[in-house]
Amino acid sequence: MIIKVLGGGCDNCQKTKALAQEVVDELGLDAQIQEVKDMADIMAYGVMSTPAVVIDEKVVHSGGVPTRDKMVNLLQQN
Repeated sequence: MIIKVLGGGCDNCQKTKALAQEVVDELGLDAQIQEVKDMADIMAYGVMSTPAVVIDEKVVHSGGVPTRDKMVNLLQQN
């Protein structure tokens, strides 16, 4: 599984990345977490509000830091 956190590197983007890593570790998932900071790359996903989470090239969340429960659900569904 490839998880991408889209955003310019702001505090909320860092919190989202850290949350994703915590949940991946907690669930024992085989996942790679990447940061995407380039605005052209972010826009290519059609994301207008960051931070956003992309799992295996599908945008699953955008517009803020997801709750822990939401992150767990997102990662378990994929």
